Amino acid sequence: MEDFVNKDAALDAVRKLHIGLDWDGEAALHVKRLLARDGEGHLLPTARFFTKTGETRGMMLVGDPGSGKSHLMDRTLTKIPELAPADDGVPRVIACPVPSPATFKSMTLALLERSGYPDANPRQEAWSLWQLFRHRLSKLGVAVLWIDEAQDLFCADRKAILRALKSLMQGDDAVAVILSGTEDLAQVIRTDPQVKRRFTAMVLPELTEAAHGDMFRTVMADYCARVDLEPPVEADLVARVFHGARYRFGRAVELLLVAMEFAIARNAEHLTIDDFASAYAMNEACVASQNVFYANHYLLLKPDADEEAVAFPKRRSGKGRT
Repeated sequence: MEDFVNKDAALDAVRKLHIGLDWDGEAALHVKRLLARDGEGHLLPTARFFTKTGETRGMMLVGDPGSGKSHLMDRTLTKIPELAPADDGVPRVIACPVPSPATFKSMTLALLERSGYPDANPRQEAWSLWQLFRHRLSKLGVAVLWIDEAQDLFCADRKAILRALKSLMQGDDAVAVILSGTEDLAQVIRTDPQVKRRFTAMVLPELTEAAHGDMFRTVMADYCARVDLEPPVEADLVARVFHGARYRFGRAVELLLVAMEFAIARNAEHLTIDDFASAYAMNEACVASQNVFYANHYLLLKPDADEEAVAFPKRRSGKGRT
């Protein structure tokens, strides 16, 4: 029992680890170019103006659900010293996920609360609230605004939100804007040329065994060592993990962590493919024949087939209607 408790505690510590990847450097490059520099080239905790008329710029971090984009951006912003809170605790970055329901007003109210202004009147007109938020940014000296899962924000009030984003990136108190979300976000931004030219884009790649297999094996070995487990030995395991995780890094790591839970629960010395199969079955509620860790021809399985059928139901034939 004591061994289980120790391993379980070690696994909790593993969950808090950050896995350094090449994407870290690319994300940091995108963010740092949005910040001003002094005469010696040192970063400053203010947004950089890219035009004589006082315009800042922004970036989009695009990835599928479960790709790890939110964790990556949070880590990137945290690791840039110039974006740490000021000595008096005033933030240089305001970060906020899109609330539900996602409207221009609900987003603005959420941003005001994150800025330390919790008493905004929800009956106030949306654009008036947005001007209040702009004033808060200027008063606090915020350099960067990060909106996560931003694709949900454009389901309603698209034109107003695009206009609002442009307003944040103009004038003496302009800030840099970071949006993270799915490909739907990129498609929306592309519809407005004035907004599009203000944003660079970083797209998180899908996992492939050729490019990322060795990296993931190293991660597995490191994680297993931290909880006193022997890593799995099955030759095709990583390919199965990637397929079951929809080739998304965050989902692959989560699948690994749940598999380790199963191994620890059975007091095992080795992490095996059966632990991954159990983790996959629990997450997917699938039968053995549809489990990517059991099926011989696992690449023929389509884990999201049921979701796609719900999202895109077949149209009924007109035959037989009266």
